[in-house]
Amino acid sequence: MEISARIGSRKTLLTILGSAAFMVLLQAYLVAPLVPVLTHDFQSTDAITGLAVPAYTIPYGLSTLFYGPLSDRLGRKPVLLTLLGLMALSMFLIALSPTIEIFLLLRVVTGITTGGIVPISIALFGDIYPFAERGKPLGVLYGAMAGGMTFGSTLGAYLNPLIGWRSEFVTTGGLCLILFLWAASEHRNFPAKSPAGTTLKEVFSNAKALMQRRQSRSLYAYVFLNGVFHSGVFAWLGYFFKLKFNLDDQGIGLALLGYGVPGMLLGISIGNAADKYGRQRLIPIGLALGALSVCLLAFKLPLLAAAAAVTVLSLGYDMTQPLFAGMVTSLVDHSKRGQAVGLSACMLFLGYGTGALVFQWFMTWGLDMALIVFAIFEALLFLFALRLFKFSWS
Repeated sequence: MEISARIGSRKTLLTILGSAAFMVLLQAYLVAPLVPVLTHDFQSTDAITGLAVPAYTIPYGLSTLFYGPLSDRLGRKPVLLTLLGLMALSMFLIALSPTIEIFLLLRVVTGITTGGIVPISIALFGDIYPFAERGKPLGVLYGAMAGGMTFGSTLGAYLNPLIGWRSEFVTTGGLCLILFLWAASEHRNFPAKSPAGTTLKEVFSNAKALMQRRQSRSLYAYVFLNGVFHSGVFAWLGYFFKLKFNLDDQGIGLALLGYGVPGMLLGISIGNAADKYGRQRLIPIGLALGALSVCLLAFKLPLLAAAAAVTVLSLGYDMTQPLFAGMVTSLVDHSKRGQAVGLSACMLFLGYGTGALVFQWFMTWGLDMALIVFAIFEALLFLFALRLFKFSWS
């Protein structure tokens, strides 16, 4: 059921939850550009340090399945406030990591503790906003996530020579702590009630029922496989610019500056275009852009052209995954929508973790070959999408 809230309370919650989504994605994307320096500082290998991406994304994806039902039973407020506090604590602990093994373990813990923040925020918007008014808060949330991606991928590498990666995590932890204290001070603005609880058995039975439908399987498969593609490439972009152009940390940060910018600037426009022209038309274009950008990266490009290709890659993401999320909400009625979204988040972040590992495996054939294989993979998704989404979705 929907819970009424004062306009002022809703604006406060929107700001808090948008800030939380920003911080979740910022700290998530902070790590990939730091792989070269982490390898050096921990006297490890790129193969081991590269596990920092799946070590976070796979636990994150699995945990999203359970936080929705948990917040149904215990309430959105206590679960969300707890997770915000744990996110801050995990940042401080990561900064103290003495070995790569401890660093990876703490990334696993961080994935688990942050996995519920965005899904619970989406569920909370469903609690306090009527259906006809949910577009704006969700737009703000996804825009904040795109901003977190942009600043995380850029600042991670750029600030390291200035303050060091440990200080980056301390600073991020400080910002998360401020956010937690702010949310706790505004706890009265959180609705006190939540929808009826869902049992663990119902979580799996509902997921099973969803996956029995061909339309659902196709959509969730695309969420997963497109996540494999984008994460696999992004996780190694820092290594790419280091190897191809011998950039230092600040140079890598600047080269990645365009990643996430399309989502920040064009997110609302892409959503409006999807409503006007149909998601089944925009999604294949996004898949094609992703394939083209990665194919170009495999060839000898000038530095500025490679940075532009990274921006186009980001645009390909913004024209696919957010639109998939909108389609997921049409799979079920409102009473099961939260679980459908949670399952989508699970598939997406499992794809993120899998992609980094798969790309690393293909790198045994060389970086350029890995890029070409992933470009071909995304091109095949584009070709299948032309037919699948034309005939399966209105």
